[in-house]
Amino acid sequence: GAPTPNIDNLALEGLRLLNFNVEPWCVPSRAALMTGRYPLRTIVSGKCTAYCKQYLQESEITIAELLSDAGYETAIYGKWHLGKQAGLFPTDQGFDEWRGIPDTSNNAEWDTKVQYDASLAPMQRVVQAKKGGKIKDIKAYDISARRTIDAESTHKAVSFIEKHAKTGQPFFLYVPFTQVHSPTLPHPDFEGRTGNGNVADVLAELDFRTGEILNTIDNLGIADDTIVIWTSDNGPSQYYPHGATGYWRGHVPSALEGAIRVPFIIRWPHKIMPGRVNNEIVHIVDLLPSLASAVGVQLPKDRVFDGVDQMDFFIGTQAKSNREGFPIGAYGKMYAYKWRNWKIHYAKQDAMIVVEQDVELGIYNLLIDPKEEHPMGREVGWVERVIRNEIKQLEDTLGFTFKIPVFL
Repeated sequence: GAPTPNIDNLALEGLRLLNFNVEPWCVPSRAALMTGRYPLRTIVSGKCTAYCKQYLQESEITIAELLSDAGYETAIYGKWHLGKQAGLFPTDQGFDEWRGIPDTSNNAEWDTKVQYDASLAPMQRVVQAKKGGKIKDIKAYDISARRTIDAESTHKAVSFIEKHAKTGQPFFLYVPFTQVHSPTLPHPDFEGRTGNGNVADVLAELDFRTGEILNTIDNLGIADDTIVIWTSDNGPSQYYPHGATGYWRGHVPSALEGAIRVPFIIRWPHKIMPGRVNNEIVHIVDLLPSLASAVGVQLPKDRVFDGVDQMDFFIGTQAKSNREGFPIGAYGKMYAYKWRNWKIHYAKQDAMIVVEQDVELGIYNLLIDPKEEHPMGREVGWVERVIRNEIKQLEDTLGFTFKIPVFL
């Protein structure tokens, strides 16, 4: 519904993956990005104060911590959503500075709802902080703030890049835009811009913000030394109109391809050949070890990393991805497993909730059945055996087993 010339140009300047995969929800996806580990290991539920159900364990080592220890200055501008109390903020997890929101965007419209009681459900706040300092309250994250936060995050990002281009200090910048999450409301400058509604207006705005950051990098002459990654944490919501899944079926937080297969672009001039498009499987946990490899940072030896180094594949010196498959699930439950062009579902997830757990086993061929509508049976039972072995190896490192059906 909207042209995206800046994102399109970025894709032409780098590598675009057609089979880049994330987790079923935004919290697990962000945890996987930050740690290089499956959220089956890293996400905890139930310890936080009111309204905080999921968070990243304090003992996890984030990509920001790894790069900070290697001399990089680190910043996040935007949505964190990995813990919203002291000790769980990004400035407690390796980031030198942060401005944004600790949780999700849903409650931006709370104070517009019938009988809203702020004493029982306080509005989320836009905050900022520096490592080792106190959280500073900026303003309520209401409808007005929801419209402007991505512009504010972009302006902070541009200033951060300009500062480090002058000093020459290496940096790691994480800009998790809040759009197109509901409520999908564009900045006032973009409202009505496309004539195709709010979602299209937001896409136009996202493209513009992307262009502001890319133009800053290019104009400062640091593009050759800067790896840029553009991706998403999930597919769209099931509630119309929040985007389309196109070729795929499913919405967040299902295990269907429409929820977990998202756009991915990586640019590194003179390292990554421009204009490449690839359908090899890559998972979001692979980004931490890949970036660590690119900058020469060693991974800690005291824990299992589920991500694999994909930098040779990204650069093009290696034709194939180092990954063949991955589990899909969180909070101790296995919803599906994807391996090569096959997927086994262990729960029915047509909507935003698990409709039925422990359903009859279905094996889907994603090449001939991309919408996962026609389960195959015992004629491809060998696939179940392979995937069961993959899950067993994962269980051995987790210390617990999953309740999943098995072909007899």
